Amino acid sequence: MSHSIKVVLFGASGMVGQGVLRECLLDPEVTSVLSIGRRASGKTDPKLRELVHEDFTDFSGIADQLAGWDACLFCLGVSSAGMDEADYRRVTFDYTMAAARVLAERSPNMRFLYITGAGTDGTEKGSSMWARVKGETENALQRLPFGRGAFMFRPAFIQPRHGEVSRTRWTRILYGVAGPLYPVWKTVFPRHVTTTEHLGRAMLRVAREGAGSPVLENADINAIAAA
Repeated sequence: MSHSIKVVLFGASGMVGQGVLRECLLDPEVTSVLSIGRRASGKTDPKLRELVHEDFTDFSGIADQLAGWDACLFCLGVSSAGMDEADYRRVTFDYTMAAARVLAERSPNMRFLYITGAGTDGTEKGSSMWARVKGETENALQRLPFGRGAFMFRPAFIQPRHGEVSRTRWTRILYGVAGPLYPVWKTVFPRHVTTTEHLGRAMLRVAREGAGSPVLENADINAIAAA
């Protein structure tokens, strides 16, 4: 049985988004991809359309182009390192919710898939700033009227598999050191590592079929990708 879908992708220029876009373009059941970002990804493909949009607090000007989609893969994110809470919340919560509210209105039958992170604080009361803000974002997304649900992906260590590169300098340095040790991490901490490939495949499967839980931890992501 075919589960062909049309997807909207946010964050295709980041490391995770690069990997997810690759899987979208390789998957024959993905018939159309609308990539929205502040800069073009540089990819070309017959089923890819890129839309450069400057103001991520206001999507009203492109709302008509966000109608009729089956799923949104929201991979836009930023590290909290060196950021105060107000700035981090603007990017993490405000940008996400601005897009999600328009999508819930214009594509009410879609599934919305959001990349958060292992350790996200769903109570919104913990001491970790980033985890509270991510938790607040998760909770707000799940309250929106997406007809086929909103799903939170919480990966831990993500190994790039096909040349994906972070736009953040310190993250590139971190991966330069930790990346070669991926086989060790996978052996010692199999429940806490995944790859851009597995993450992309898991997102597409959930986009087509849904999942038993709205919150998917790292081990769930790997299990879905392998199924």
